[in-house]
Amino acid sequence: MDFTSNTPLDPSLYGPDPAALEFFKQQTGITGEDELKQHVLAIQEKAFAVAPYPCIHSFGFTRLRISRQPKYQSVLQLGRDRSGALLLDLGCCFGNDARKAVADGWPVTQMISTDIKQELWDLGHDLFRSTPSSFPSLFIAGDCLDPSFLSSEPGHTSPPPPDLSLITSLNDLHGKLTAVHASSIFHLFSAEEQASLVCSVAALLSPAEGSVVFGSHIGLPKQGTMREEIFGRMEEVYCYDPESWNKLWADAGPFKTEASLTEMVGPKGEVAWMMVWSATRTAV
Repeated sequence: MDFTSNTPLDPSLYGPDPAALEFFKQQTGITGEDELKQHVLAIQEKAFAVAPYPCIHSFGFTRLRISRQPKYQSVLQLGRDRSGALLLDLGCCFGNDARKAVADGWPVTQMISTDIKQELWDLGHDLFRSTPSSFPSLFIAGDCLDPSFLSSEPGHTSPPPPDLSLITSLNDLHGKLTAVHASSIFHLFSAEEQASLVCSVAALLSPAEGSVVFGSHIGLPKQGTMREEIFGRMEEVYCYDPESWNKLWADAGPFKTEASLTEMVGPKGEVAWMMVWSATRTAV
């Protein structure tokens, strides 16, 4: 969902929660809250000119998503237990969640991030005052709906771990990933595109029991199309319910699936549901 970069930004929407605020202070080295806010606002303005997305307009990028997931601690344990374990953040934007996972112990050279726009990752270095040398995590720019970048077709058969310096697309990682985090991305696509993406992401996972895909996005108690006004325009979002979402992953399996809805009420009384989910590889 793209919107015009001429849409006015609203600084009053800035309001990171205490955990996010502390994280940003640690990662940027900016301890003064007013100075940090001005720094974030400056990055937001640059990013919105490149990618006028609602999540940038609403400061969604200041929220930590990965660490709120029920599977997060078990994923960090996989990183400690499996030699060469690889974690992918799908739809990473500035790389906030990748940096959170690294801060919590995931090896930086085994962290991979992807988004459709290279510029957002580059602005992430500006946001967090880092460089590719100080934060040497792999980023791959590409369209996750493009089969030449990510496909459900069988990939390379080289044994893990792959040489990340040679990776040019997600297809090079088929069957290699220990975990994939995917929040606030699936609901951007049509029902058919979401179903296809499930199969493609499932193909990235290692066949080892316990490999996991996890995340959250907008859902509904009964699957269907949700219509909402964003920046004065009516947008349609196709939402799965937990039962139908679990079935998509079960069909791409073998997976143990979990999904639940949490009701959220907006400032104008509008109701939405956030679906938190995971699909964990089981023995064949």
